[in-house]
Amino acid sequence: MDYKLSKDNQTWVNEIWAKLQTKMSAEVDRIGVKIPYIPEGGQYKEDKGETDIYWWTNGFWPGMLWQMYHATGEEKYKTAAEGVELRLDTAFDGYEGLHHDVGFMWLHSAVANYRLTGNTRSKTRGLHAANLLAGRYNPRGKFIRAWNDNCTGWIIIDCMMNIPLLYWASEVSEDPRFSYIAKDHADTTFNKALRPDGSCHHIVVLDPKNGDFVEAPEGQGYASDSSWSRGQSWAIYGFALSYHYSGDSRYLDAAKQVAHYFLANVSSSDYVPKVDFRAPEEPVCWDTTAGMCAACGLLEIAKHVGVNERALYVNGALNILKATDQRFCNWDPEIDSIVDNGTGSYHGRGGDYAVPIIYGDYFLIEAVLRLKNSDFLIW
Repeated sequence: MDYKLSKDNQTWVNEIWAKLQTKMSAEVDRIGVKIPYIPEGGQYKEDKGETDIYWWTNGFWPGMLWQMYHATGEEKYKTAAEGVELRLDTAFDGYEGLHHDVGFMWLHSAVANYRLTGNTRSKTRGLHAANLLAGRYNPRGKFIRAWNDNCTGWIIIDCMMNIPLLYWASEVSEDPRFSYIAKDHADTTFNKALRPDGSCHHIVVLDPKNGDFVEAPEGQGYASDSSWSRGQSWAIYGFALSYHYSGDSRYLDAAKQVAHYFLANVSSSDYVPKVDFRAPEEPVCWDTTAGMCAACGLLEIAKHVGVNERALYVNGALNILKATDQRFCNWDPEIDSIVDNGTGSYHGRGGDYAVPIIYGDYFLIEAVLRLKNSDFLIW
């Protein structure tokens, strides 16, 4: 796609791509088939493949590797990604720790492999994951339930990023029931989680017997009526992807509405999002991962709007990416991770507060490759 980048912006894209190649080449040599999440002291010491094979972010490292393999053709990225995919089979075997995030886990590993290489075993893994996700569907409430245990009627905005697994499964299996479930869930999220001002809830609790609204807890934001920034980014990108697969213009309009809300808020903090757009001014708490995901969503929207509307979304993405690069990126190839100051939740003060988090790096890579027209559809 022609993003109509200025000369300065094209130069920035080329420069950051060169940095990414140096950084990722060093990281894949160090990390290989380990599954990283958050570095400690500049190094990925924990291997989620050993400590928590069910962890929802376990697909982002192979996603980074497949994006790099597609863009560079270097076999070492493919080899490492295939190794991680094999390790994730243990999660299938254990089963009970899996939940709605099977999309995050297998879209970026097995499905990416199938899309790029035609590996039939990877296709089977992807369909296995899709059937697990479809099995969480509540036909009375028309939604995919989140998490396990006592969350029977819970839906979360994050799941908009998991349902592309179902759209893909319908395409490759020629079975429309997967896409019916995906659209039902998108419709329920559209009706129950979006607010009139363009913001959205993180969590909505529904009556599992009929889908009626019960409450909207605070989730990972500041409060129940606040605006968790990464939740807004999930909505932007998730609804844009549902439009990509379904052609339903309501989803594109929803993505645009949340995008406008996001851009209006992030412009007041020099294009790096705070963890919550409706939180007290102090303490200042950033979540760069929300910005990286939103940038990808904005570029997805740009694909689906007219040429005279496109600049709003492309420039918004560039402003976020360039501000984050300037303030929070570490390009030292000896240090693991790139994007610092990611935060998992507003009230959390544990290991995922103001730190580099693996999915921030994933979305940075995807966004840069989109701007170079060197990405591939991984969702």
